[in-house]
Amino acid sequence: MKTGFDQLGFAGPLSAQAAFKRLYFVGTLCAVAFALFASMPLAHAGDVVATAASPGNVLTVEVTTNGEGRPDYRLLRRGQPVLESSRLGFLLTNAPKLERNFAIIGSSTRDQDGTWEQPWGESRYVRDHYRELRVQFQETSSLARRFDVVFRLFDDGFGFRYEFPVQPNLKEARIAEELTEFAVAGDGEAWWIPAGDWNRYEYLYQRTPLREVAQAHTPITIRRNDGLHLAFHEAALVDYSAMWLRRVEGTRFRANLSPSSSGAKVVRAVPFNTPWRTVQIADDAAGLYAAAKIILNLNEPNKLGDVSWFKPHKYVGVWWGMHLDEQSWASGAKHGATTAYTKKMIDFAAANGFRGVLVEGWNEGWDGDWFANGWTFSFTKPYPDFDIEALSAYGLKKGVHLIGHHETSANIANYEPQLPAALDLYQRLGIDAVKTGYVADAGGVQDRAADGSIVFEWHDGQRMSRHHLYVVQEAAKRHIAVNPHEPIKDTGLRRTYPNWVAREGARGMEYNAWGAPGNPPEHEINLVFTRMLGGPMDYTPGVLSLKGRGGRDIESTVARQLALYVLLYSPIQMAADLPEHYLAEPKAFQFIKDVPADWAETRVLNGAVGDYVTMARQDRNSADWYLGAATDESARTLEVALDFLAPGKRYQAQIYRDGDATDFRNDHRHEYVVEQRVVTAADRLTLRLAPGGGQAVRFKAL
Repeated sequence: MKTGFDQLGFAGPLSAQAAFKRLYFVGTLCAVAFALFASMPLAHAGDVVATAASPGNVLTVEVTTNGEGRPDYRLLRRGQPVLESSRLGFLLTNAPKLERNFAIIGSSTRDQDGTWEQPWGESRYVRDHYRELRVQFQETSSLARRFDVVFRLFDDGFGFRYEFPVQPNLKEARIAEELTEFAVAGDGEAWWIPAGDWNRYEYLYQRTPLREVAQAHTPITIRRNDGLHLAFHEAALVDYSAMWLRRVEGTRFRANLSPSSSGAKVVRAVPFNTPWRTVQIADDAAGLYAAAKIILNLNEPNKLGDVSWFKPHKYVGVWWGMHLDEQSWASGAKHGATTAYTKKMIDFAAANGFRGVLVEGWNEGWDGDWFANGWTFSFTKPYPDFDIEALSAYGLKKGVHLIGHHETSANIANYEPQLPAALDLYQRLGIDAVKTGYVADAGGVQDRAADGSIVFEWHDGQRMSRHHLYVVQEAAKRHIAVNPHEPIKDTGLRRTYPNWVAREGARGMEYNAWGAPGNPPEHEINLVFTRMLGGPMDYTPGVLSLKGRGGRDIESTVARQLALYVLLYSPIQMAADLPEHYLAEPKAFQFIKDVPADWAETRVLNGAVGDYVTMARQDRNSADWYLGAATDESARTLEVALDFLAPGKRYQAQIYRDGDATDFRNDHRHEYVVEQRVVTAADRLTLRLAPGGGQAVRFKAL
């Protein structure tokens, strides 16, 4: 029997010339074999086929397909893993899943470095600096379906999305689920709220080991054991269901889309793009907040053009009295939205420099069990004791605008047909901002199906993604700003539609009015490093009385209430307390009157998630700076450098601090001290924060 070498004629004695020829032949075979092997993907973990690094070479993404043709990616930071191999793909309801038998058929990169100006915001200018990697996937089966995954790598985080081009075998995507994964490298702890439960986003944040997270809304914030901070979220949520994160094993998380009554969670005609899946990355909590600009940068530029008609402002309202149960939304003896009371609120606003007066309960529909269905609401008919025409005119003469209110009970089947006429009314009366509301349990949104029947949807499903954008676009046509409560989460769409000025989307001040449990001191600090990573929140701070319903104590101090105006950003900031409580505290009220609602620059000076935070912001319309600091239930002394101030310039520091005996748990919670001193950028300031307390400072340029 001949061996393989015998069959090739390699056996037997050889001349020198013949030996050389045969060696040359063997070498050629080996070279060809090596080239073929090098071009094949590995059967197990996958060869790196496409890779790119962030502009400063801080982050690197590696994109692969494994032996089954499953697309995946991993992320490194300075060469160390942040996300281990994480899968990509989709389950569909109308076609085979997009998960395996894919090959990478091409990739490309491009760089972007520019700066754009916000019409309003935490900072006036935003740098947009990234390297983009586009990876093209195609099935190796006869369907040959395609999608691209586009990564944008910043030095402090990254985002990626799926893009579906026009193709013959995928005309419509009916998405049952995304298979997108985030496999966190290493262990740690997480701050998160549950997704898929009844109370939408309005929960206290849980702080648990990473391996104990169940299913979470985003943003979810993680601190690894080595100190690295990560925040998972999404950007540009348009015509798509919101992404929840479900832990599937260990520290591996998978996308879980908000449900739909139609079965498929998302239905889109091809071509289309998904929202961006985002990860913000920093060495500490302060850096994590600074990285939030990624969310804005992953949204499209302003589509509305000149939006100078929106003016960032502060407002008061016919609101807190209802939560205290001293007034009612419904008509009757306790009705809050009366002509007489609203006129007094307009007078108070005008006397103290507030541009707006929010009025809830002005329109017909609040009587009876409005929470149950929302079918009785009219958005154009006021109650008989509320003269909307006269009050609007009265306010405008004093420089005060009424702020409209549309509570819908999440019944968009009733709301959407009335929306154009309701916004026309506001436009005619000079009401240029509206607070919308969608009070209902999660899964309780009422919508009308194509056949006219009523179906039930989720607050963050695809249908509500479309609804909120419809409201914002219709309002923009009439130069009206929108501030939804019980909303879909913030994903940076304020860049594209700057009249979408704020929203709720978290547990706000009203929980302090209702009774135990209120918001503990750590809650607002948690918000800074979780919810606020998405965008502005209408938290409604400034309750100087520190009292809720029935005289219940609020777990805060007066100085802390002032600090919240700096810490919890919104271009519309409410002074939530009753006028008589502000008149009783004129010194503290002065800071609320002074503090702006629009900023030129923001710096986080220090912070730890859930423990403490100090932030400085510069007024966009002056050289003044403002500082806010707050702590959890523990007293803290923090020292901060004032090097954010302009060099060589002198400032009067107007300091509002906790008293020496102040504690949110005792009868001294109302005590605060107002001090003044002259400082420069070369100085340092020592902040002494009482348990549950805070400090607010105005640096007035001299």
